[in-house]
Amino acid sequence: MSDTPHAPAPDLSAPTDVPAGAPVGVPAAVPEADEHRRVEELAAHAAKEGVRTGPFASLGGIGGIGGIGGRGGGAGGGRGAGALRHLALVIALGILCAIGAITKGSSFATTSNMVLILSLAAVIGVVTVGMTFVIIGGGIDLSVGALIALASVWSTTTGSQAQGPAVMIFTSVLVGTLCGLLNGLLIAYGRLVAFIVTLATMVATRGLAEQLSDRKSQIVTADTFLSIAETRWLGMPLLVYIFAAVVVLGWLVLNRTTFGRRTFAVGGNPEAARLAGINVRLHTCLLYVVSGFCCGIAAVMLTAQANTGASTHGMLYELNAIAAVVVGGTLLTGGFGSVLGSILGVLVFTTITDLFILNNLTTPIQEIAQGAIIIAVLLIQRWGRGRSVTT
Repeated sequence: MSDTPHAPAPDLSAPTDVPAGAPVGVPAAVPEADEHRRVEELAAHAAKEGVRTGPFASLGGIGGIGGIGGRGGGAGGGRGAGALRHLALVIALGILCAIGAITKGSSFATTSNMVLILSLAAVIGVVTVGMTFVIIGGGIDLSVGALIALASVWSTTTGSQAQGPAVMIFTSVLVGTLCGLLNGLLIAYGRLVAFIVTLATMVATRGLAEQLSDRKSQIVTADTFLSIAETRWLGMPLLVYIFAAVVVLGWLVLNRTTFGRRTFAVGGNPEAARLAGINVRLHTCLLYVVSGFCCGIAAVMLTAQANTGASTHGMLYELNAIAAVVVGGTLLTGGFGSVLGSILGVLVFTTITDLFILNNLTTPIQEIAQGAIIIAVLLIQRWGRGRSVTT
């Protein structure tokens, strides 16, 4: 430990220019142009002091990523680290493809199988985009699978189907978004722990889905709705195009908008974000709305694929999404991550599943492998943090 005292945190809690006659004790609005600079300075100071926040702060993360690390790479050069992680995932995908070509070349290395992998990744990929926002923002959402089940059941009731496919789609997205809003309100304004809130809503919404459907699958009779899963453009399923559109939109919002910048700031250091003029509670609430919205879209896709709405839809999707986000390089402590990394994580797990199926390996073996991969990634993140602290 060095004896040199740390520099005091910059006093950015109050603006320097206060209009005449402004009420005492009421902070003036932070100018949009200054917001990024203010958050960067406070977050960089927090990173130097080793401040970590979030529901999994004790797990640690990769060093130098204490503040708003994900967007521009963090206070400690996370941009290069993020690029290396992406490259590592691409290499991992290449290795998996090589293994598939060697073990099941005639079945794996075909255009139809590549399209199948993308189709399998589409639904969970949309959920993962929403989960990426929540985790970067310092939260967690265990309810995504149950929200998909509830949205699929509600949108396939007799009343919903009688109104046509447009109402079915609207109902699904609305149910997912409202459930996400409920999560956000309880967590941000009720000041409840995200893990517990989303665990409770997971149980409640799954139970509500079972109650509405009487634990029976509801057959979709609207051909137009089913065409969502059956339509192909240029040999590629429409589901893949929807997946790609959500990914592109998520990337743009996270990397090219004020909302994305604030997400990294809130996840990296909520107190610094608050002092910079960000409404942390409102932003946290909106992150869960984004997650619920993505669940609603995923429910439409899954319902069209399965031709049914069922309370069993989305089982373990929360774990699959979290696994993909973590493997993609997003820290469970918040403040660092990327949509691209999360999608590469989805493709890695989907390719592994495809390989296991082609090689007639059982589901339990797939689950064991997935759990081992998650633990390995967390250990690597912890090791990386330890190295950065000692250097």
